[in-house]
Amino acid sequence: MRWALVKVALAVTVMVVVAFAVPLGLVIKEMARDRALSNAERHAAGLFPILSITTERAPLEVALQATEMGMTGRMSVHIPADPDAGLPAPVDIGTPRAGRADHDFAQRLVRASTTKVTGGTALIQPIHLRNDKVAIVEVYVPNAETSRGVTTAWLMLAGVGLALIVGSVAVADRLGVRMVRSAQKLAGAAHELGEGQLGARVPEEGPKELRSAAIAFNAMADQVVQLLANERELAADLSHRLRTPLTVLRLNAASLGDGPAAEQTRAAVEQLEREVDIIIRTAREAKPQTTAVGTGAGCDAAEVVRERMDFWSALAEDEGRRVRVAGVERPVRIPVGRPELAAALDALLGNVFRHTPEGTAFSVDVHNGEDAVIVLVSDAGPGIADPAAALARGNSGGRDGSTGLGLDIVRRVAESTGGDVRIGSSVLGGTEVRIWIGLDTRAADPEERRRGGHRVPDRRRTLISAGRRVRGDI
Repeated sequence: MRWALVKVALAVTVMVVVAFAVPLGLVIKEMARDRALSNAERHAAGLFPILSITTERAPLEVALQATEMGMTGRMSVHIPADPDAGLPAPVDIGTPRAGRADHDFAQRLVRASTTKVTGGTALIQPIHLRNDKVAIVEVYVPNAETSRGVTTAWLMLAGVGLALIVGSVAVADRLGVRMVRSAQKLAGAAHELGEGQLGARVPEEGPKELRSAAIAFNAMADQVVQLLANERELAADLSHRLRTPLTVLRLNAASLGDGPAAEQTRAAVEQLEREVDIIIRTAREAKPQTTAVGTGAGCDAAEVVRERMDFWSALAEDEGRRVRVAGVERPVRIPVGRPELAAALDALLGNVFRHTPEGTAFSVDVHNGEDAVIVLVSDAGPGIADPAAALARGNSGGRDGSTGLGLDIVRRVAESTGGDVRIGSSVLGGTEVRIWIGLDTRAADPEERRRGGHRVPDRRRTLISAGRRVRGDI
């Protein structure tokens, strides 16, 4: 592209220079010739007064020698014969260079004319004498005189034309570099994106068209990153959901007693759990951008809680855990998809079974308000020493044998509705995970609400307080 612009600028400038310089050079040459001939006419006109007074040789020779042209031998005078004036024969003063035919032609026309002679041009100027006779004054103009200053003028024109060509090429080259640099950055970013460098972006600079291309490329790259992040989250979520049946298998394997078959079954379950953990960590190796959980048409939270508690109650009965469910007697519509809410509940209840001793009681409470729904999952276990660190682990990856994805699934479900997740101490003596689900789908992201100084509404505090009052020991 760069050299194409240079070639176009070079061709256009050369055509313009030739179109103007060649005619101008010819005009300069013609002006120099006209100047020389005009000077010759002026010298020839200097003899008019003398010829109008006398046609005698001696005075004419003196007058001729008194002129610059006469002194250099470049002027001559021809006087025709005039017996009445005492000139029986023609008189020639000086050395004429034009032929007699040229003189006769000028006498007949009685008009100045020029003719080519050896080494230059002869100006033939007829002058009327007495008795209707016509004298001829001839002035010789050498070629050097007619071309004086032409070479210098042509060199100046050539210099100006060359400067214009060089300048246009330089400007075109700079413009080409600017365009090529932007195009190269676009191509380089596309190459990097193709190699898997998802952070490759193009500076939005250069010509308008390339800026538009850069904006479109960056938008495409952002969309690719978003799609890949969604795929990673989906893979991690699906893998994490496998942990629910794995928990059941582990609990059932623990009740098989002793023996080779039982040990092999427990070892196989542990190996399967490790493999699932590896899949989850691999899927979340690169931290994806936070994405909203697809809410779809929403679901009935009470129905989903009843369904999942029916499943987990059987396991709780095997381990001697007391279970209580509250707030699910009436439908509770929320703008969250049924699979997402089920995955969040399974993640929290699975953590209860994994991280609390057998026989530890737990409960699930649903509180429905005008602007939000609160789901509380509480247990009577040892609790979490650092809730803030646990939430951070859910955002940044697993530690201490945990993938950290369970709380992240819960967090994304809540934040998709403008809500959030909090971890605290429950009235049962253990951990309480509170999921705030906003009913207004236009609610802002929690991070934006925190930056904007959002305060918990009175209705929200009322729901939290009511939830703590209605729960008691199981």
